[in-house]
Amino acid sequence: MKIVPVGHALSVFFAITFMLCVIWGLLTPQSMHMHQAWAPLLPGFHWISFPGFLIGLAEAYLYGWYAALLFVPLYNLFNRERM
Repeated sequence: MKIVPVGHALSVFFAITFMLCVIWGLLTPQSMHMHQAWAPLLPGFHWISFPGFLIGLAEAYLYGWYAALLFVPLYNLFNRERM
């Protein structure tokens, strides 16, 4: 498995998920928001400001690369064929 396609796929997935959650938070009542859970996970994210949104989006993208950098080598290690 190659790390670059997995890194881009996970990063875009996390970024899209973040954007959908922000949209959900803007359309629903306060009791259904996720921003309180994001605060410890996304340093610099503040509900809702444009700079905070951009920081959260960038961090979500970087978390995708973090996951790929850990997952792909582990997958390749455990998926290699034994001789």
